Order: sequence, then C-alpha cells, then structure tokens
Amino acid sequence: MNTPQAKVGIPAQNHEDRYLAITHEVINQPPALENYNLYEQDVALQEAVQREGAGTATSDLSAFGALAGSAATIDLGFKANNNKPEFNTHDRFGHRIDEVDFHPSYHELMRTAFEHGLHSSPWSNPGKGAQVTRAAKYYMHSQVEAAHCCPVTMTFAAIPSIRKQPELAAAWESRVLANSYDPRNVPDSDKSSVTIGMAMTEKQGGSDVRANSTLAYPTGTKGPGQPYELVGHKWFVSAPMCDAFLVLAQAPGGLSCFLMPRWRPDGTKNPWQIQRLKNKMGNVANASSEVELRGALAWMIGEEGRGVPTIIEMVAMTRFDCMIGSSAGMRQAVAQATHHSRHRSAFGRRLIDQPLMQNVLADLALENEAALAYTLRVANALDNQDQEHERLLARLATPVGKYWICKRTPNHAYEAMECIGGSGVMEDCIMPRLFRESPVNAIWEGSGNIQCLDTLRAIHKEPESLDAFFLEAAKAKGADRRFDQFLAQLQNDFADISDFEYRARNLVDRLALVMQASLLLRNGDKAVADAFCASRLQSNGGMNYGNLPSGIDAAAIIKRATPVVG
Repeated sequence: MNTPQAKVGIPAQNHEDRYLAITHEVINQPPALENYNLYEQDVALQEAVQREGAGTATSDLSAFGALAGSAATIDLGFKANNNKPEFNTHDRFGHRIDEVDFHPSYHELMRTAFEHGLHSSPWSNPGKGAQVTRAAKYYMHSQVEAAHCCPVTMTFAAIPSIRKQPELAAAWESRVLANSYDPRNVPDSDKSSVTIGMAMTEKQGGSDVRANSTLAYPTGTKGPGQPYELVGHKWFVSAPMCDAFLVLAQAPGGLSCFLMPRWRPDGTKNPWQIQRLKNKMGNVANASSEVELRGALAWMIGEEGRGVPTIIEMVAMTRFDCMIGSSAGMRQAVAQATHHSRHRSAFGRRLIDQPLMQNVLADLALENEAALAYTLRVANALDNQDQEHERLLARLATPVGKYWICKRTPNHAYEAMECIGGSGVMEDCIMPRLFRESPVNAIWEGSGNIQCLDTLRAIHKEPESLDAFFLEAAKAKGADRRFDQFLAQLQNDFADISDFEYRARNLVDRLALVMQASLLLRNGDKAVADAFCASRLQSNGGMNYGNLPSGIDAAAIIKRATPVVG
C-alpha cells in the first residue's frame, strides 16, 4: 500500500498509526508553581523581615518557606478544600457526640502550623522579632491554605485574654502553647495540647455583642474565676472542635467573658450542642457552626460586666491575623499571575514583556508589597508594646490596616485571575479558592464599618494614638513631594472630626495609604515607592488595577515579585 503524500506542515502517517490519538504537543503552558521556596522567592518578604527586626530568623524562615512551597504541602491545601468537613450529631448508639470529621489533609496542615509555633511562638519566646517571625511564617503558610488558619489564629489570640485570670492561665496556658496538635474528640484533661476558639456572635445582634441574649448563671460564688452555667445560642462559631472557647454571655452584672471547655472536669460532655455547619462560599476547609448552650459549664475571665474589654485583646490579635492572611492571599495571587505571564506567550511575545500586562502585574505587586510592609510594621509594634509610641501605633494601625488591606483583596484576587485567563477559573487552579477566600477577612472579626468605628473609638479614647500614627508616617517627609502634600492634606482634614463617622471610610482609606507610602519611601525599593506614590496618592488611585502612570519602572517591580520557577 502506498503512503499518501503528507500535506504541508502535517507529517506523513503510516496506515498502521493513523488512528493513534496523538493530536498535539502541549506547548506555551507554564509549569506548575510548586517545589519553590516561598521565602527565598519573595524579595519583599525578605526585606521586610530584615528591617522589622527578625533578621536572625532567616534560616528558620527559609526552611519553612521550602516546606510551604513543596508540591506535597500545596497538594494538602487542595485536598483539604476538596473534602469539606462533615458533622455527626450522635454515634450509632444514640449518644450525643457533636463531632466534626475533617479530611486527613486538614489535620496535616494543622499539625504543621502547631509544630512550627504559629499559635504560640511570640508568647513562648517573646523578644526582638518574635511577632515578625511568626507573622512571616503565617504569611507563607496561609498562602498554601487559608481556612485551617482560623483555629490557629484563635488559639494564638486567646492568650492575652486568658492571662487576665491567673488561675485559669495556670491550668490552660502550657497546653495552649504546646507545639503539638491533638485532634481527638476527648476531654481536654487527656490532652497535652489544646486549641482555643471564641463564640461572640448571636443572630439578633451580629457585631453588636451587647445585644447578646445568652445568660450566665453562677453555680455558687460569683465573680472572676468562678464557675457559671451558660444558656443561649451562638450564631457563628468557627472551628467548633476546639477544646475550649472564650464566650460572651450576660451575667447578673452585665456582659462578661467566660472560658468554656467542650468537656466538663468529670469527663462528661459539656452541653454545648452544634446545630449545623454553615454552608459557606469560601473558607470551606474550616468548619463554622451554629450552637446551643444548654447549661454549659464555664469560668468567668476578668471582671463581671467587662466582657468586651476582656475579650477585645483576643479580637485585636485575630484582626491582626486577618491583615496577614489577606496580604498572603495577595502574595499568592501575584505569584500565580507573574509566574503564568513569565511562561505564557501571546501575539509573539511573553505576556510579562507586554506593556499593558506589565501595567497590571506591577500594580498588583504594588498592592501586595504595600500590604506586607504595613502588616510587618504592625508586627514590629506588637514586639515592642513596652514602648508607648509602639503601643499607640499598634492600637490605631490595627483597625486601619484590617479595614484597608482586607477590603482591597477581593478585586486583587479577581484581577490576578483575569491575568491567567480561562485556566484561572478552573477548580484545579488555586485562583478560584483565593477568590472565594478573599472577602472573608474583610467581613469576619468586624466588617469594614466596624473597623472604621473602632478607629474613631481609638482616637476619641486616646487622641495620642493619632499623634503617634502621624508621627510615624511623617518620618518619610521630604522624600517625595506627592507624599508631603497628601500627608499635609490628611492632617488638615483631621482638624475637625465632628462628622468623622460619616466621613470615616474616606479618612481611614487615606490613613492606610499614607502609612503604606511612608513605609515604602523610607524602607522599600525605589521603583516600588515611586510607583505607589504616583498611583495611590494622586487622582487615579481609585481606578481599576492597570492604571499606573507613564514613567514607572514596571519591569523592575515585576521582577521583584516574580518567583523564578521552571
């Protein structure tokens, strides 16, 4: 049999292989972004760690970066999200168990976080750079999978509140700070390590916790450290398998804070009954629930009627972690978009070399680097709370940063997804998960308006906090004309805050921007600082990503942000 002549550009085929399904070779596709070091491939993170006082942790952070970027660890994140937790009310004999079953990948991620001290290290080993080092690890770890970080954060954040009641701290703190993870549904007395959650929100009040209706009845002597029984409900409780929770309830003397374990000291189950798991659009690897308290035994922390001031220190730390988590989401989005663009070509050129794509990528990288710089500066302030300037700065910078950084993340995630194109919408890409996760931190732990009101509360209660904020920002005066003008106008606008509540979002937006600009001008890369001032402090700052003005060194900004893999 004669072989027909091949058409131009198509190889000749023998009769025997013309049915083989070899139709094309896969080209012009990026390699998977895996088996890379999240620390060593992140220039902005390395620089921020050094300048904020954690340079001695470089080798530790590098080792953790390699672990977080391994293909095996990244796979755990996908598996944890592809296998939602399942809730079982009773065992097969009819006993109430209130047990949430998680995929093994979730537990493995939790074990990694706890063994590396993401819940404990600044409390166990305080000192220079402790909060910065922990924040850098959390930043890398939550890029892999954000949802399981919720119980990590709550356990970390609970310590300041628990320490307000020394006898309870003596019984719980060593187990809270143990660098191990025990997921068993057994009494906490059988465990050497425990996790802590919190339960504040009720359906009738939401963020207005003073509207809570859960009641606390003393079982004997009243007051701090004494046992009460709690009766009521909680509308939104994440990580319901934690070993104990900080709970707000109405005691005879007003809204108070309690430590409530899932098991009673005699080994019987505390009547804290999960009603159902929430069906969330994102954050799916983390179980969130509605619960009923039917006489749950708990111990009062702090003074009766002072529940909000007692638990607010925990809330402040969870808000700080929201900043880290949203900054991390931005970083992973930038890494994915720049990596894709570095390997993908269209219209005869790599995407990363095309001017319009450069404008978008550089803009996304700016947002991430500014968020990271702000977050690690707050971490430094938390490391130095014995200094009044740092204490005041952290008090105001936390709600401002939580508001701004978390609110900027959703559109950032979407824009990075668009850089990747159709493949970025597919569920085997991390981008859909980043997109669904992106609104969570802006809403949880106090939504945007709550953060603005907290900013106002801080300024009214301690006007010196605003002075400290402006003093910190003003350290960049003289470095850039646009910055000087922006700072002067903002300070002038704070001269009269009689209608602050109405104008709060505008003012808090600008507080965030002026601090980010100051940090980048003082400490950051010159190209990044120039582009940030040009794009964020002038009239086009509110436009869509990709509106950087001419004259910006976009290529240099992108090079800093792009992981070199493959």
